[in-house]
Amino acid sequence: MASDPTNPESIEAALLPENLRRILAAQSAEDNGIAAQLEDIEIASNHRKSMEFSRRRALLARTLEPLVELRRCARELAGIAELMSAGDAEMAAIARAERPALEAQARALSQQIVKALVTGDEARVASFVLEVRMGVGGDEAALWAGEVFDMYRALVLRRGWRFEIVETKPGDAGGLTHAIATVEGLGAFAALQFEGGTHQVKRVPATEAQGRIHTSTATVAIMPEPEEVDAVVDPEEVKEMVTTAQGPGGQNVNKVATAVHLIHLPTGIEVRMQETRSQGQNREKAWRLLRARVYEIRKREIDARRSAERRTMIGSGDRAEKIRTYRFKEAICVDHRVEQSFALQKLLAGEMDTLLDALAEKDVAERLAGM
Repeated sequence: MASDPTNPESIEAALLPENLRRILAAQSAEDNGIAAQLEDIEIASNHRKSMEFSRRRALLARTLEPLVELRRCARELAGIAELMSAGDAEMAAIARAERPALEAQARALSQQIVKALVTGDEARVASFVLEVRMGVGGDEAALWAGEVFDMYRALVLRRGWRFEIVETKPGDAGGLTHAIATVEGLGAFAALQFEGGTHQVKRVPATEAQGRIHTSTATVAIMPEPEEVDAVVDPEEVKEMVTTAQGPGGQNVNKVATAVHLIHLPTGIEVRMQETRSQGQNREKAWRLLRARVYEIRKREIDARRSAERRTMIGSGDRAEKIRTYRFKEAICVDHRVEQSFALQKLLAGEMDTLLDALAEKDVAERLAGM
């Protein structure tokens, strides 16, 4: 495992590349600096500042806590190596028996550290907006969009995250033409960040008398909600209008002005919200969605400058990009980024762990190569 198996630092170096150890050293120094500042009464009494520092320390702990454990394993492995070379046959046999488990633990810890290092930005995201729209395929596309939306809802509930529906628009023959929800939970965005794109289904619709397979699509957008400190939208740049809610055909469905229409002037992004009869609730939901959409555009621009190669590898999440095909005849789902097949019915029931892990592993490997 190391060039000098009796030296803990040599064991650590064999598990973590030099560039990553430099990053970890900087993170450790930053953590110590934050700890010292939190002892300052003036900073400790500043709720906003102390909360910001606490969030940052929690993020740093994702790498620094397993690093402490890794170094403990390295010291124990170094001690085992010394025992094995000390000449006592009985002690050497005991040490030799203990070594494989410790080596496996050390490798697992190093992999945990690497993953935490390269996904730090995503870990900061506490919640995100999930948006599903019907694509091509008419009524069948609306039915499919409803199933995709239900798939994510089932996954979120299985993992114990919070799922809150913001807006849904039913299709004429069932399903959904458009659905928006917010998802909140530890690791939720990191797990689902690559789900944005076009989800294609191939199956025989219930209305197809000849048994022919049709192809329909639904588009998914995953938009991280920015923290308040990010302040991504200036209210001065937003035009707000309040109107009465509109039903099918444009008729007013109530006489009170409760629908909120926002336009972000610099980008032209528009949000309309009339889901509830409360103007205040509609305004809050509209602003959340507007901030997420503006943040998504700006984040995409930053990502494009930082790492065009990574987005090519794992997928940018653009809505026009086909990321997955669900084939009902074969009962499989093929993800075109990892080129693997998964059990269709399990996926639709929200059992997406294997698929999401495969996407995450590919992304981590590509990011690590670019560090």
